[in-house]
Amino acid sequence: MSRIAYVNGLYVPHAEAAVHVEDRGYQFADGVYEVCEVRGGKMVDERRHMQRLVRSLGEIHIRLPMPLAALGVVLRETIRRNRVRDGIVYLQVTRGVARRDHYFPDPSTPPSIVVTARASDPARAEASAAQGVGVITVPENRWDRVDIKTVGLLPNVLAKEQAKTAGAREAWFVDKEGRVTEGGSTNAWIVTAEGRIVTRPAEAGILRGITRTVVFEVAEKLQLRVEERAFTVAEALAAREAFITAASTVVMPVVRIDGHPVGEGRPGPVARALRETFHQVAEVAD
Repeated sequence: MSRIAYVNGLYVPHAEAAVHVEDRGYQFADGVYEVCEVRGGKMVDERRHMQRLVRSLGEIHIRLPMPLAALGVVLRETIRRNRVRDGIVYLQVTRGVARRDHYFPDPSTPPSIVVTARASDPARAEASAAQGVGVITVPENRWDRVDIKTVGLLPNVLAKEQAKTAGAREAWFVDKEGRVTEGGSTNAWIVTAEGRIVTRPAEAGILRGITRTVVFEVAEKLQLRVEERAFTVAEALAAREAFITAASTVVMPVVRIDGHPVGEGRPGPVARALRETFHQVAEVAD
């Protein structure tokens, strides 16, 4: 079956989907995006993702292209037309099409919107989680407003490619003080020798991941303690466990950092329990 994309009001064949050459997302990375997990044909944590979308748009002064209720209809229809049972739905909103100029275009310029959906293999994801993944560390070189989920992801792309070349799944950015910020497309976590789950605060320097937010609730359900504080690479290497979180990976155990084993070098009980319990806590839309 051919894939379908939604582009500025039309459902079109994915292979033919296109935006204008002067779309500001293409020329300036002037836009934001969201990625929702699809599970059993339904979106996971739609409400939280839409709240973050509204915040990101507000931070860069782009108006919402349609009411949230209408946007929900588009997201569901894109999932339906692509027959996605398990996978992701991707939403991107840019400042729209205008003559190339660093200044904002006329306020009447309509935002551009693109929605796509694609399937993934749950069995393959579970196999990865059962084995765990590796990460590498790279210097933090991104702009300060990574709390906004913009499409300006070149540093992330380069870091992820570096990780792939090294045989790892993810790259962790590390600030000048030697503390981990987050991954190229994930939030970073460790479990200390005392069993405390640690992740960097989201007030500044990282994206407030939706999966990250839900993990706090999952940990509470499991009566596990979470500390929001920065941790160093050295502390991560000495940790009992480590893991990453994102809508596309849920909770994924990390078993190697820069080629060095974490803990016993295999997924630990905390990460496994968080992954197994996650969808009992996450919101699944009807």
